[in-house]
Formats: sequence, structure tokens, C-alpha cells
Amino acid sequence: MDGCRLVALGPLFHKGWYHLFYQYNPYSAVWGNITWGHAVSKDLIHWLYLPFAMVPDHWYDFNGVWTGSATILPDGQIVMLYTGNTVDGVQVQCLAYPANLSDPLLLDWIKYPGNPVLVPPPGIGVEDFRDPTTAWLSPDRDRWRITIGSKVNQTGISIVYETVDFKSYELLDGVLHGVPGTGMWECVDFYPISMTEANWRDTSVNIRDIKHVLKASVKDLTSDYYALGTYNPFENKWTPDDQELDVGIGLRYDYGKYYASKTFFDQNKKRRILWGWIKETDNEADDIMKGWASVQSIPRTIVFDKKTGSNILQWPVTEVEDLRSEVVEFNSVKLGPGSIAPLEVDTASQLDIVALFDIDKDAVEETVEADVVYNCPTNGGAANRGKLGPFGIVVLADETLSEGTPIYFYAIKGASGEVETHFCADELRSSKAPEVDRVVYGSKVPVLNGEKYSLRSLVDHSIVESFAQGGRTVITSRIYPTKVINGASRVFLFNNATGVNVTASVKIWKMDSANIRHFPFDRL
Repeated sequence: MDGCRLVALGPLFHKGWYHLFYQYNPYSAVWGNITWGHAVSKDLIHWLYLPFAMVPDHWYDFNGVWTGSATILPDGQIVMLYTGNTVDGVQVQCLAYPANLSDPLLLDWIKYPGNPVLVPPPGIGVEDFRDPTTAWLSPDRDRWRITIGSKVNQTGISIVYETVDFKSYELLDGVLHGVPGTGMWECVDFYPISMTEANWRDTSVNIRDIKHVLKASVKDLTSDYYALGTYNPFENKWTPDDQELDVGIGLRYDYGKYYASKTFFDQNKKRRILWGWIKETDNEADDIMKGWASVQSIPRTIVFDKKTGSNILQWPVTEVEDLRSEVVEFNSVKLGPGSIAPLEVDTASQLDIVALFDIDKDAVEETVEADVVYNCPTNGGAANRGKLGPFGIVVLADETLSEGTPIYFYAIKGASGEVETHFCADELRSSKAPEVDRVVYGSKVPVLNGEKYSLRSLVDHSIVESFAQGGRTVITSRIYPTKVINGASRVFLFNNATGVNVTASVKIWKMDSANIRHFPFDRL
């Protein structure tokens, strides 16, 4: 089954944001029940559910209407390419378009009578051909290009097609890119990013100050990897800036429970916005009992990190700040080695937390750790103590810390004198539920000279989205506390390092709930 959940997004017409997503019936083992739902919003936070947009009702999508992408053409027309899973289990690409462009909610969609418009080419497996991207213009700007994820043996690849009318296509020679050993690439995304401007350019832009991001959801690892590189449209090639940070082996959008993401260009505010799928960590029986599974992340903006020059920055869209209400501040909290400090915050299950940490520079200068190697997932979580870490916050905790999720930094300094920092989320004690995943997530994060250690965590009952150093490294935690419910949630600062003092300053907003409901069709 295709793992992708996000279909198409975009600010369409005057009604606001339009979001399509696919879903399935958890009570059925028949993937033919996969359909496209859709929703509309004016601010990316509050949503109205609309009726099903498309259902599997033809031979070419009998086993599911899968992931796709929308392209808005210069004349205002909208075309939607999506993957259909045929009655025989073959993955094909299909075309759809709105029945009525004057309908601001785009309630009805028409499937092209000539579907499918693309079938797996020679050498590509019938189950390895899915998830077309938003289209971009060719160098002569007279044709459109899309890329589709696939694999050859265990080499993950993205292949490129050209089209004039989105009904007939030409397969370009070679592949846009491929990385041996990474397996199937799905939910491929490909877009430009400006190295000089905060605002974004349209998907078709390719000029001197542009890098291109290539992202793939690597099926075997269920993780979203990206890399920065250079796109040569004349040779149909994308080349990574750093082969050691190539797609599938280097940087990830998110080091937690996050997959099958997709971006779109917001032409109104000139920004690129990223959505992702937050998977479950409990068991399938519980999902069936509650009647649903998985949620979408808070949408994030993406910009180039001009300070490092080697990664992107992700940050929650500014609209989420409209949910902020009361705020409390804790300034210059001193944390000696092995200390923990409670923060007095009522009803701490929905929070927006911003924290800055200073560590004793003299202690860092004097510290030498011989050949220390650290890895968030394998080094024991926040209980593992070193001279310069861990330190951070504990969220969704009870009074006695029998449940809690530490979000923390762990710095190490080897014989070379360089300080290497890791950003981690420890779920080992996040829940006492018997059948919930308990892991530690995280990775390295660049902390440049003169920078404080900074994090932001959006806490929402069972989800924590955490951003380190302005979004250089991001971790999404999906947890199921059993004691931290009905107002019992607490927040703590901690410093579990053995050889350094930490000073923390924290700002915490209580967050209101998003309004997500069905559209009142009696008012249409």
C-alpha cells in the first residue's frame, strides 16, 4: 500500500486554503475503501470538512485513489494528477479536474475519460510507480514536467515526464536522480529554494540564486529525507551539493514520527509550506476501536538556512500563534548539574513553549571527553549523563515524573576541541500504556558560535512537535500518556549533565483548540 497521505494543497480562490487528503476505513482490510477527502480553511489552522472529493469507482483506481498533486495553470485552470491502483494492483497515473471552477469550494471533481494517462514504463515494477509531483515548466516554458517516485532493484529513483496538455506524456532520458541502496522512493517532492531571499519563488523558477530541494519518502525506512542541490533542466539532472548528505542517507525533514510529507507554494504570501503525516504509535486494534488513525502535522514554512548554507529551516506557520492565549515567563533559571525545576503552568496539555539555554563557557573550555560518540536513539535517553548534557525541558509529565517526555540537547566535546550537539526526544517514559512504542528520536544539530541553545515545542495532548535552533533539526513525538490527562500535565526544566551549569529562560503560551468541524451545507 502507498504510504502517502497528503494529496494536494493550495490557496485557491477567495475562500482560503483548500486541502485534499486520502483516507481509508480502518474497519476494512480492503484498500479499495481508500478515498479522497477534502477540507477548506481560511488560516491553515481552523478547518471545515467537505464531502468526499473522489472515490475508487473505476477499474483504474478500483483499489484506491492514491497520492497526487495539483497544478494551477496560467489561465486559472487546475489539473490534478493522482495515482490509481487498478483492479489488478497496477499503479497508474490519472487526471482529474474541477467540475466547476467558479465553485470556490471545488466540491465536485471529474475524472478524465481517457484515464490512465501514464502506466509503468519498461523496467519499472507495476507496484513501484506512484505519487506524481506538482508540475513545473520546461526551460523553453512551453511544456510541463512532473517527477514520479520509483526504484530499480534497490536504487531509489525519480523519473521525469514532459507534457503539453497533461493527457499525453514523454518520458525523459535517464532519471532526475537516484541513490543506490535506498529502496523505493514515494511521495517525491521537488522545488526551488532561494539562497538570498526570505520569500519564495514559484515552483518553475530556476535562476542563479536558487537551490533545488529533492525530497523522498523512503519506504523501507519510513522516513522523509531531503537534500540540497543543483538542477540542470537541459540534462534532466539534479546533483546534490554533498554526496554524503544525499537523499535517503543524509538529512531528514523530521527525526520523529513523521512521513509522507508534501509542500506547496503559497502564491499569496510567497512562501513554501510543508505538511506531514503523523503516524500512530499504539496498536491497530486500538485504532479500529476509536475509528480513526493518524493526523496531519502543524503546517510549516521552509526557508534556506543562510547561516549554515547546508540545510533548510522549518518553522510552524505564523497562523498557529493566533491560538495563543495566556503567557508566562521564567527568566534566568539556574540549573546546576543533576537538577530539575518545575514550571508553574496550569493545564499544560496544550502549549507553545520557547526556551533558550546558556551553558557555562568556562566549564565547556575545560571539558575534554575522550573519543565520545553519541547517538540519540541508542544512548539511553535523558537518563544517560555526560559532562555537557543532557539539558532541556520535560513536557506532558505528571507531578512525580513517572510519565514524561524530555526534549533536550546533548553536547559532547572530544579531543579535537570541537563541540558537537545533538537534539533528542525521549519517549521511554512517555506512557504507561502497555502497547505503545517507546523510543528515543533525534540527530545532530548545528549550533554556531555565539548562538544559544534554542528550542520550540508545540504540545497538544499526545503530540509534541519540537524545533531546535530555529528549525535546523525537528522531531515529532506521538505519545499516549495515561496519567497526564484532565489537567494533570506538568512542565519541568532539567539539567542532567555532570559537569556544567545551565541557565534557562522560557516563555510558555497556553493554546486554544483549533476549530475542526463539518461544513454547514444547509447554508450553501
